[in-house]
Parts: sequence; structure tokens; C-alpha cells
Amino acid sequence: MSAEAGGIRSNLIQELFWTRTGLLLLILVVTSGASLAISSQMDSGAARNLLTAVGTGTLISAVVSFTQTLVTSKAAQKALLTPVIEESRKALKELSEEYRALDREFFPSHVFEPTAKPDPVFNQLMMQDLERTRLYCFRGFAGRYAAGRVLLSQTECELRAVLADPRDDNAISGRARYLLRNEGAEGDYDEIQTRLKEQIRIGLVGLYVARSRCSRIDVTIVSDPPLDRLELFDDSAWLTLFSNTAGVLRPYPRTLRFTESSFLYAMERAEFLRISNSKAGYHFVITPGTTRNDFLALFEKITGESLTDDGYRELEEKFHAFRREFSASAQLRS
Repeated sequence: MSAEAGGIRSNLIQELFWTRTGLLLLILVVTSGASLAISSQMDSGAARNLLTAVGTGTLISAVVSFTQTLVTSKAAQKALLTPVIEESRKALKELSEEYRALDREFFPSHVFEPTAKPDPVFNQLMMQDLERTRLYCFRGFAGRYAAGRVLLSQTECELRAVLADPRDDNAISGRARYLLRNEGAEGDYDEIQTRLKEQIRIGLVGLYVARSRCSRIDVTIVSDPPLDRLELFDDSAWLTLFSNTAGVLRPYPRTLRFTESSFLYAMERAEFLRISNSKAGYHFVITPGTTRNDFLALFEKITGESLTDDGYRELEEKFHAFRREFSASAQLRS
């Protein structure tokens, strides 16, 4: 919107003819013209001189009044209209700044629609956020993507992850139902659950492989993880909406990015810290000094299954195969 004065009465000359002043000037001009025209047809004498004087005086009055009106109208415009325009500009500027502040606080900076394959723009922007962060918070399902991103990053960070409990079927039921809706009538719920539990095992091994890229990795295993994936960096929060079942379902759901100044960023950070510090979950730490035997003991506590060296190597190979496939499809450096 513009605060400039406009319309059919914006011109000073036009303004004169839309007011009583303009009507008065018109009367004076008509009177002057009529008097001079009549006097020119009359014989010399007092009557002709009188009409000539009236016409001439009226014309002079019209010219003086017209000039005075122009001067006073311009002064009035500066005195009255200009301050109104400036106040309007100021009000519009303040309103625009308020709307921009609301956008930053409540609206996402980026929206990525569901896709069947990893979106390169999405992943490259997230990797830029990861390169700038000191603390990477991941709340998801298996942690495979978090481990893969850390291995692709050029910088070192601290990783805190909240993952689903593979021993609790209710912990993976939400993700299983989402995948089942995506696969349609031919999907098998039991087969999906088995596949998801395998992904958790691969993710745990992936986090152990990525330990050398992090100062430390704090992991919390919970039986009721939120359905939506959260990836939190120093200056942004990414929400992947597995809870959104509207529209066409895709393996990679709709994702929203919020900046550090947004209300959602503060809310999700507080919620993540609440979950990761909760006494209800199982907490453990992986550091660059964690040995293979230490990890195998942790793996058995988390999954309830013992893992041999051959089993570990098999899961490690599956993780690296996942990482290579993901980095290629997302067009990231492998």
C-alpha cells in the first residue's frame, strides 16, 4: 500500500474547480467577460465606462484571487496533507515490521513438501546448519540419519539423540502405521515392525561408528517417542511431520524449518531437553574412547539381544550401505 495522496483532486488546479472557491472564480470570470463584451457593443458614455470598469475590476479580482488561492492551497497542502502522508508512511512501516516479526516468530522460514526420494535442496540446507552448530539434537526413531549426517559433516559437534525403544512394540507403532498407510493395502504390519527394529539396530551401530566425529554422543531410549522427527541446531529447528496424514503420503514427509528467533524453536528445544533429561528413559553416553566391548554391552541392554563380532560387522556394513545410498540420492558429499 502507498501513503501517497492520489485521486482526481490531487492536482492544485483541479482542486480549485472542486470547491466553492473555484465556483466564485468562475462567477468572477463570467461577470468580467460579460461586462467587457457588453461594453464593447455600447456607445461611449458613462454606462460603457461603468461596465468596462466593472469588467476590468472583476477580471483583476479573479486573477488576484486565483493566484492567492494557488499560494494558500499549496501552503495548506504542506501544512495539512504532508504530515498525514508522513504519519501514514510511518504507520505502514511499523505495521510491516510487526508482520515480519510475527512471521519470524510463528511461521517457518522454509517448507519442504513430501517427496518419494530425499530432496537435495532440503538436505544441503540442513547440512549447512549442521556445519555451523555446536550442539546437534536429534529426536527420531532409529538415528541412522543423524549418524550419517555427522559422518558427512566437516566439523565436530556434540550429539544428543532421543530414540525409540526397540523392545517396546508401542514405541514403534506410530512409525509402523505411517509406513503401512504409505504402502497401502499390500503392506504387512508385522513385516514393517521387523524392518523398523532392524533400522534401530543399524542406527545404534551407526552412532557408534560416528563417535569419532563428536565430542560425545548422549543417547536416550524412550518407550513413547513423539511421532514427528526433530533435528535441532544452534540456529534452526527442523520438524518432519510423520503425524501429518492429510494429502498424499510419501516416504519423506512434509518438513518445516524454523529459525532460532521463532516461538517454535524455543518450544521444541524445551521439550527435547525435558525428554532427554527425563528419568523415565534409559540414558547412556558414547565417546571416542568407547570400546567395541563397551558398545556391545550397551547394545545388549538396549535391544535385549547379544551381538557378536560378526553380527556387528554385518550391521556396520548395512549402515554404510544406507549412508552411501542416502548421500547419493540427496546429492551430498560421501
